[in-house]
Amino acid sequence: MVKERIHLKKGEYLYRQGEEFNSIFSVRFGSIKTEYSLVNGRHQVMGFYLPGEVLGLEGIDESSYQSNAITLEDSEICMIPFAEFQALTTQIPALQGQFHRILSRGLTQDQRHFLNLGSLYAIERLAGFLIHLSLRLALRGYQDRQFILPMGREEIASYLGVKIETISRALTRFSDAGLIQIHQRFITLVDMGGLYDIAGQAKPGYLYLSEAA
Repeated sequence: MVKERIHLKKGEYLYRQGEEFNSIFSVRFGSIKTEYSLVNGRHQVMGFYLPGEVLGLEGIDESSYQSNAITLEDSEICMIPFAEFQALTTQIPALQGQFHRILSRGLTQDQRHFLNLGSLYAIERLAGFLIHLSLRLALRGYQDRQFILPMGREEIASYLGVKIETISRALTRFSDAGLIQIHQRFITLVDMGGLYDIAGQAKPGYLYLSEAA
């Protein structure tokens, strides 16, 4: 089904918001962020995509892509024409079932993310973000406790709905508490149990960081 492999440098667009939808994409290596352009010129990060993950699905309903897809690093992307993919799913029930699972997983992740934005403190959001990123890396056979964050702090802040200063302070407090070790973008998750505790429910007085979103 892969008709073309697209090589992009860091910061290049895979597709732009409003462009006609005709293909879905799978990250072969590298990483991509999607962001929504607001009418006031600002941008809201909507998601991050790692090797093996599929993006572009939001264009199916409106027949146009609903966000900008921009590489976070040099990347190779597999392009899959959606019309051909759709025709093949009618012939292969297992493929159709897998596609439905991908759609369902994406909806579930979106619902959880927006629920977190409305109900969690900044440190809880960040702990959950690091845990989820680790799980996604593990699922694809990558090192899940030590890795380089492909996204910057400003992009994490946009995704989590807080200020960049809030992310920096939270990472410093996680580091001081022995939960993580971080040098620039290289991060080691030292105490996963502690991160799970924070993501589940922040304890009064424990690493408390007032939100400045």
